[in-house]
Amino acid sequence: MSDMSVFSAESPLLLVGCGNMGRALVRGWLSAGLKPEALLVLDPAANDQLLPEAAGAGFVAKVADLPAGVNARLMLLAVKPQVMNSVLQDVRPYAGKQTLAVSVAAGVTIDQMRRGLGEAPSLVRAMPNTPAAVGAGVTGLVAEPGVSPEGRALADLVMHAAGRTVWIENEELMDAVTATSGSGPAYVFHMVEALASGAEAAGLPADEAMTLARQTVVGAARLLEAGANLSAAELRRRVTSPGGTTAAALDVLMASDGLVDLMTRAVDAAKRRGQELAD
Repeated sequence: MSDMSVFSAESPLLLVGCGNMGRALVRGWLSAGLKPEALLVLDPAANDQLLPEAAGAGFVAKVADLPAGVNARLMLLAVKPQVMNSVLQDVRPYAGKQTLAVSVAAGVTIDQMRRGLGEAPSLVRAMPNTPAAVGAGVTGLVAEPGVSPEGRALADLVMHAAGRTVWIENEELMDAVTATSGSGPAYVFHMVEALASGAEAAGLPADEAMTLARQTVVGAARLLEAGANLSAAELRRRVTSPGGTTAAALDVLMASDGLVDLMTRAVDAAKRRGQELAD
């Protein structure tokens, strides 16, 4: 399955929840060729003024406003974990045997989805991240046992529109996915803040410190992307001259209580919080 023609007005893609992630996905789908008339968006705040590129799609504020008898080919659930149970009950009548339901809510398990949606739909749990807004995201996915290859391909299609996809075979690892890539952009943004703070402490004015820190991370990310056959460790070594300034800084960052230890504890904290959110 390689294009969005699988969706139509009679067999639409139904997006439930249209916050930042939902809007990013819609833009990715449209760029990938989804026809607006094959898209339904259920969210009280969403409309074609908020998403002008989706003019022609069906925007509805509440479940009762969905077209009678609609049979969603794929239902993507992009609401907050705290309201997921009530939302699942509301949309259950629109998830039939032909429906693939995909949740992108942190901590929402396949078992929780099954209890809310009943026995009819096939289920996939996914965790995208915010770089999806610029088509540079990455999504971890796990399917319940029994999802067909076609169903997995369909889930991959809708999430690939936002960036790369990685399939995980053990659902228990999805909290680690969330803690790594789902929350990870915030870690990088904070690293920019921290680097700029260090630059200020070294004497640079705040604006120049932030510009240097921000662009350094942007440029390093592009090097990672351009050098896909090179590991991060190899790229680090190429910047580091023995006995030089970078090596002096890395002696601090790579100490036993340095960045690896700090990031390990950060990811573990996010993972444990994801487990706490599970119903």
